[in-house]
Amino acid sequence: MLKLFIANKNYSSWSMRSGVLLKQAGIPFEEVLLRFDSFDAHSRFKQSICSVSPAGKVPVLDDAGFIVWDTLAIAEYVAERFPEKNLWPQDAQARARARSLCAEMHSGFAALRSACPMNIEADLAEVGQLIWRDKPAVRDDVARLVAMWSELLAHYKGPMLFGEFGIADAFFAPVCMRLTSYALPLPPKITAYIQRLSALPGVKAWIDDALVENYFCEVEEPYRLKR
Repeated sequence: MLKLFIANKNYSSWSMRSGVLLKQAGIPFEEVLLRFDSFDAHSRFKQSICSVSPAGKVPVLDDAGFIVWDTLAIAEYVAERFPEKNLWPQDAQARARARSLCAEMHSGFAALRSACPMNIEADLAEVGQLIWRDKPAVRDDVARLVAMWSELLAHYKGPMLFGEFGIADAFFAPVCMRLTSYALPLPPKITAYIQRLSALPGVKAWIDDALVENYFCEVEEPYRLKR
């Protein structure tokens, strides 16, 4: 059975991508949670994950001793390992577009990711209002997401970005969590997509676990003194 090493479900956006992809696709796997304490080389988290992967980051997929790290590599490996799951669109052009968008998510949206760390449990609407007011780069990132998703939902007719759930939806799930936690302004059709995605069993299971995790990591929440 596959083994997926992840960090805190409330905080770890990178872990969420691979976790919800496997769960929603119905691919059996064992989940191994390594809690954040700090990112110092001598922290328990770093020592634990470095014993599994040379990259020293989550997520990590272990397939009977064969190690795959990085969310894009994990997505590609799983798609090839389980072709019957149709995790990429079947049409060549749609597949290329989905890969392009995942790569953009993988390396882009720096302003949004920096200003709005994923924190599923928290109500950060007041923080979000200040971010929206003071950070034009965040507004630009959200505008790009809205344009991208609107085009895809119109072209492929939903309910997910390319019709049915796939890798692209898994990649954008953590962004959906950020947009929700910080209550950033969105058009109704984009809010509806986020709600549909969040209601999928694999995504909902992750969210439910995050909500009851009850683990406070000061490194991840510099704006809150306690939970």
